[in-house]
Amino acid sequence: MGRRIDLSGAEIRGGDHGDGGPPIFLPRQTAAASPLIALDIGGTLIKLVYTATCGAEAELRFAKFERRKLDDCFRFIRAEGLLGCNGTTLGSSKENIALKATGGGSYKFGDDFREKLGVSLDKLDEMDSVVSGANFLLQNVPGAAFTYMNGKRNSIDISPDNLFPYLLVNIGSGVSILKVTGNRKFERVTGTHIGGGTMFGLGKLLTGCNSYDEFLQLSQKGDNFVLDLIVKDICGELVCQKQGLSTSTLASSFGKVITSMKKLTDYRPEDIASTLLSAFTYNIAQISFLVASLLGLRRVFFGGSYIRGHKSTMENISYALDFWSQSQMQAAFLQHEGYLGAIGALMSYGDPIDENLTLEESNEKNTNETAAPTDATGADEHNDSNIFPYLLVNIGSGVSMIEGKFERIIGSHLGGGTILGLARLLTGCSSYEEFLELSQRGNNLAVDLTVGDIYGENGYPKIGLPASTTAASFGKVNSSKLSDYKAEDLAAALLNSFTYNIGQIAYFVANLSGLKRIFFRGAYVCGHEKTMDKISRSLKYWSKGEVQTTFLCHEGFLGTLGAFWSYENMGIDGLESHEVIREVLLGAPYTGNFPSLPLTQEQDIEENTTVEAEVERLRHENAVLKSELEWLRRENAELKAKLA
Repeated sequence: MGRRIDLSGAEIRGGDHGDGGPPIFLPRQTAAASPLIALDIGGTLIKLVYTATCGAEAELRFAKFERRKLDDCFRFIRAEGLLGCNGTTLGSSKENIALKATGGGSYKFGDDFREKLGVSLDKLDEMDSVVSGANFLLQNVPGAAFTYMNGKRNSIDISPDNLFPYLLVNIGSGVSILKVTGNRKFERVTGTHIGGGTMFGLGKLLTGCNSYDEFLQLSQKGDNFVLDLIVKDICGELVCQKQGLSTSTLASSFGKVITSMKKLTDYRPEDIASTLLSAFTYNIAQISFLVASLLGLRRVFFGGSYIRGHKSTMENISYALDFWSQSQMQAAFLQHEGYLGAIGALMSYGDPIDENLTLEESNEKNTNETAAPTDATGADEHNDSNIFPYLLVNIGSGVSMIEGKFERIIGSHLGGGTILGLARLLTGCSSYEEFLELSQRGNNLAVDLTVGDIYGENGYPKIGLPASTTAASFGKVNSSKLSDYKAEDLAAALLNSFTYNIGQIAYFVANLSGLKRIFFRGAYVCGHEKTMDKISRSLKYWSKGEVQTTFLCHEGFLGTLGAFWSYENMGIDGLESHEVIREVLLGAPYTGNFPSLPLTQEQDIEENTTVEAEVERLRHENAVLKSELEWLRRENAELKAKLA
């Protein structure tokens, strides 16, 4: 199998040809008796690409199978004669046949291929193969890339000389985000565990669907506004107009569930499927936008087996990326997007040596190193310039992120309302407190897919992912019977997935804005240690400990406190309590007692600190607060003057 594939003149002819998509014709490839085959064995699917003869020409054909139905894949390979021509084998014996394969399953199922087919697997790195497959399509196949917006599909003409750099967002069971700078040149900059496996896992539990295609069909017939909370539901039309907000803006996915008396069986599966699809495709698009912004990229391609040319999926991603970027970025999609890894593996036939792309391994750059300078000011120095600016993350039904000078930067529709809404549907819990109690007793690994589940006990060391890393929240869900899973485990998985997602987005936003201190507040934090621990660990992981994470006392009542402050704007300046309230808000952050978290000054006080030193510290903080209060009064006076 030392033959190379001649890619010159490659083209797609005709429309879709079933699940695998249309074949790619290779007019200059010699039609040979011995076909070439490559596989990408992922967390949930097996993708297969092979050469075949069509008249006098050769072509690439595509097929896919569920990973749990591995025997179906074996039967297909035999039936298509992919191990030889007309039943004859390649080489002197089957033992000499080595099929190119990538994905974590190539490590886990190598013995199965040897036992059932008598062949070995030549294992290739997954990220290398995905990038090689994307570059092949973009550089060699006209019409392979396209946009999809407002129901219209438009092909993109891409010059190979103007292709790089670009961002490749590969949506599999989880999501990997890669910065591609050339042929065999890329780096995996980040990823998220909320991907296709999350949508399908929750889809099985909440709708009873048995396949992802069935889930997508359900979503086409549903209305997400039945379960989603929009801005108008919270503020009313008048306030929306005043604030310049669209009344239909999504505020909280599944947010309406928390105020409804309905049970899971009272909702249509179609509406639930539509809500799941919009929730997670919007989230993937938002993270992609933040990463592209941090890296200074404007070209974003989306691939992966969970797109499948599905119109609503592409429409959601396109709309969200256009919205977040204010039309500065455009989502682009690829034909055969689910086969990038398998195509890349097929391209490696004929390589004289293992020329697989290596990551720029030394130090995998994260977005923090790439996009923002390090703040030399110590995080625990107490001075006015260090307090401001900061990022205030308000976790309510949705999530709002506000820069310390009161400018709302961004938000997320996956917030406390999403967690509690899904918790009510999945566990039947009646309150957030009950949900938190359940989560304390559960094990998220009962339903979450880990890197070890895909790649084996060694994990994915090439890109620094240990086996214990969550690859896809709810990605291990195989049954569509909700009763097959413990409510405690489902609650633990919900809390884990969404708190880590909030922490990841908060880090990207802080990094993009050059902020090094993040305050968390909101009714859904509510002093719960496990919630705070997970958010803190997420921030510590993404920022490598460089961002300070702080939780505010009375975090669920800050809006009420702010309203109370407003009495002074009505001429009631004699209230002694308002100074006390300010000190509670700004002077008493609560970080909990987690040794692994970044320490604030309050945590770092040694047990033998003298009373005098503590008093001096409080006096210093009070002086800083008074200075800030004076600034606020001046700003308030200026605002009143402008309004007069």
